[in-house]
Amino acid sequence: MAASFGIFVLAELPGEAGAMVREIQQRFDPKLARLTPPHVTLVGSSGVGAMPTDTPVARIREALEPIAASTAPMELALGLPHRFMQTDIVSLPLDHNGPLRALHERIARSGLPFKQARFRFTPHCTLSFYPMLTPARERELLAMRVNAPAIIERLQVYLTRDPQPSKLLFEVALTGELTGSASPGAASGTSTSRA
Repeated sequence: MAASFGIFVLAELPGEAGAMVREIQQRFDPKLARLTPPHVTLVGSSGVGAMPTDTPVARIREALEPIAASTAPMELALGLPHRFMQTDIVSLPLDHNGPLRALHERIARSGLPFKQARFRFTPHCTLSFYPMLTPARERELLAMRVNAPAIIERLQVYLTRDPQPSKLLFEVALTGELTGSASPGAASGTSTSRA
């Protein structure tokens, strides 16, 4: 949710994975660490663009609440860090075809207005956005690992009007029924390490 203008839907990362991502961000991109909590962007950066800033909050809540009520919390693996081509942006990818995509697609089809997105949906958690990376710094960042699962249990809706700070409009819990044997928080992770 960096350098933007509009209304975004995020899933902030609580727990061990969020703490590990925050530690990496503070080391490699302190500006990003100050601006936003560790998160996955569901609306605003890929797949669909941000909602216009004049979209009524009540309308957004009305669309998201039934989606959240029928979506179970998720425990997802974060992939190995990768650099977006021709940028200095480094992120941790998540499965493109799993439950996170289904959640994104449901929001995209909710009838809410969205700006045009330049890229197809690529779920990820950004580690470094602002600084230019030297080759040594890039190697060090790409060697970082977040082995704890990403827990997705709430959606946050933010109004962003750079350069002003982002404003949390509301959040909603994912309260759908779990269909597998694992539940969020059941898996244990390990600490941040280098490969």
